[in-house]
Amino acid sequence: MLEVRRLRLLREMSIRGTVAGVAAALNYSPSAVSQQLALLEKETGVVLLRRSGRRLALTPQAQVLVAHTTELLESLERAEAALASTLPLVSGTVRLATFQTAALALLPRTLRALRTEHPHLRVEVVQHEPETALHETWARDFDLVVAEQYPEHAAPHYAELDREILTHDDIRLALPAHDAPPEFDRVSTLREAAALPWVMEPHGAASRHWAEQACRLAGFEPDVRYETADLQAHIGLVESGNAVALLPDLVWAHREPTVRLADLPGRPQRSIFTSMRHSSARHPGIEAVRRALGREVEILSPGYH
Repeated sequence: MLEVRRLRLLREMSIRGTVAGVAAALNYSPSAVSQQLALLEKETGVVLLRRSGRRLALTPQAQVLVAHTTELLESLERAEAALASTLPLVSGTVRLATFQTAALALLPRTLRALRTEHPHLRVEVVQHEPETALHETWARDFDLVVAEQYPEHAAPHYAELDREILTHDDIRLALPAHDAPPEFDRVSTLREAAALPWVMEPHGAASRHWAEQACRLAGFEPDVRYETADLQAHIGLVESGNAVALLPDLVWAHREPTVRLADLPGRPQRSIFTSMRHSSARHPGIEAVRRALGREVEILSPGYH
């Protein structure tokens, strides 16, 4: 009889690619991972891993085992969800991954509501970029993710994950509202911001790619002097008259904008969605968190959805 724990290690190896990566993901020591994989090879009687440069590659036999392990883990997750649904109280731990804007706008009141409604439910939250969070949810590091998708820039799709739209928010040009240098005061459109300094997220972020494309379609290459993934820093640089930015409306949830906002051509919108594994779709704790996020969105200004 094959042991599920060792099979999961093999699946993690197919995801992470290295013994060190598996060890870090599952809180094992590298030597323990190697030992368990060696025992799995002994149990199966076949070679499961071959050296490929600095990495270990799965043999065809290992890939067969990984496919069946995925099905097994999904079946176990469905069983856990069914069992949890028979309990009188919503309890357990839900691991949630989210990005900064959603964390600031939605989480404080959502978590407070959940603490009142389901005091036995523990919610653990980690801030991650959407692409990473979706991958880690697929890999079973998280139970639920709040992710974003910019226009014409699709977030990664995983067959094992569902996708439920939470809200949409407009993206606008943000300009200093008070005591701005004259060159900022004269700007009211994206094209007119061509000569101004910009703040954007670092290269690799979907928002950065979209913002650069928006500027190029408007006929200019943005002068990006400041790079940070912290949108609160974007706001500070715009407020102080040091830069302009393209900001989604959700950053102003529960407060009035402190900068001057100008609409963009076509009124582009960002999509915000939640995603979870199909096999855990009926877990009462995960469903409770998703519902609470949806209720929080509903009380925001209609401009956000």
